[in-house]
Amino acid sequence: MVISLIADRITRGVDRVADTLSAPFADPVIRLGVTGLSRAGKTVFITSLVANLMDRGRMPQLKAAANGAIRTAYLQPQPDDTVPRFAFEAHLDRLTAQTPRWPEGTSTISELRLSLRVQPTGLLAGMSGPRTVHIDIVDYPGEWLLDLGLLDQTYQDWAAGALERAAGRPGGDAYLARISDIDASAKLDEPKAQALAESYTAHLRAAREAGFSDCSPGRFLLPGDLAGSPVLTFAPLLGPTFPRGALGREFERRFESYKRNVVRPFFYDHFAKIDRQVVLVDVLGAIHAGPAALDDLRGAMARILGAFRPGKNAFLTRLFQGRQVERILFAATKADHLHHSQHPQLTAITEALLREAKDRADFAGAKTMAMSIAALRTTVEETMDHREGPLDVVRGRLLDSGKQAAFYPGKLPDDPSHLLAPARAGDEKWLDADYSVMNFAPAPLTLRPGEGPPHIRLDKAAQFLIGDRL
Repeated sequence: MVISLIADRITRGVDRVADTLSAPFADPVIRLGVTGLSRAGKTVFITSLVANLMDRGRMPQLKAAANGAIRTAYLQPQPDDTVPRFAFEAHLDRLTAQTPRWPEGTSTISELRLSLRVQPTGLLAGMSGPRTVHIDIVDYPGEWLLDLGLLDQTYQDWAAGALERAAGRPGGDAYLARISDIDASAKLDEPKAQALAESYTAHLRAAREAGFSDCSPGRFLLPGDLAGSPVLTFAPLLGPTFPRGALGREFERRFESYKRNVVRPFFYDHFAKIDRQVVLVDVLGAIHAGPAALDDLRGAMARILGAFRPGKNAFLTRLFQGRQVERILFAATKADHLHHSQHPQLTAITEALLREAKDRADFAGAKTMAMSIAALRTTVEETMDHREGPLDVVRGRLLDSGKQAAFYPGKLPDDPSHLLAPARAGDEKWLDADYSVMNFAPAPLTLRPGEGPPHIRLDKAAQFLIGDRL
């Protein structure tokens, strides 16, 4: 196993060096990773971003679009034939239909290449013709990112943390009760092993539905073609050591197999090749779920972003260390669920929530930014008369009934510590406020020629992520 791992690293290293040496003679490529945890809006973000880069009428804050440097944009076959293509056309059709619907969420990795024909501006404008810049967008579930932290853990480390997190969470106490009379040193019984894995997976699903973010291993929730395989048939059990042939020993072996055959290939084949990254975060959903869910999101994002290798992509750095993430955008999604007067508070909460991970990236030389966005705007803003004075609300079409409704989610605090302090303290609920969320359906669109779907700050996000390369 060790020899094969060394050989695999050597092969990947040779491929990396070859790619780096040939890069200066090819069209520039931006590898943009898009991730986030469940319901953060990855699919909608990519669909709207691509649509608005192809029809740039709503992208004034993307400088290359505003000054006309981008002459045209078109889709091309992606460079990796082994990765599913992101179904851009199908997703856009759903969002722009007469009765629009949300597209299906991300369940596996996918890729899309968008090529931009760019005319240099300034001093170089008259000295060179247009050049092509390729944007390879890599879409992958945030749940898979949680697994990267497993690479540095033993089975015992992971099991202790998983059981600690399970206490008090939905389905967690049921799983803890189930293993209370399990002898992990007893001989392996495969039906019992499968039952334990199913019980632990049910706990992870219930915790995710309740708004918790740190629900690993991620493939338990999104198994794909690995469903039912032994590599997903393990669960956390306590015990420092287990005898050969025991249930706990087999779970330990399968945990190591999961890291070797599932997590590590994802890291080398996809994650390690990204040089720009956007992390989408449903901050409003976590706030609505309560202090425990918000603190769990903080911890999950810190662990997720600990997997990044932030820094500058100098030529020699790429040659010897592989790509590093140069820019990371932390984007709080669903900003259209708030009146714009509350967007600064949402951004400040996002910055505070991700402070630990953001500081680490800044220290390593990467550029980071936090902002509030809506990749597809579904609401309009209104001010209503209220007994306590004017109330800023948003109005949209409800997902379940299709009826129009005005919505006020509650006033977010100006000081993020008013939320983060009770979250860290383990409070069960917010003491002085009640925060709500509403599920809005996509609004019917009437797009004029040259316009992409309406959004909030998607152009500002694009400027930060790719503007310097255009």
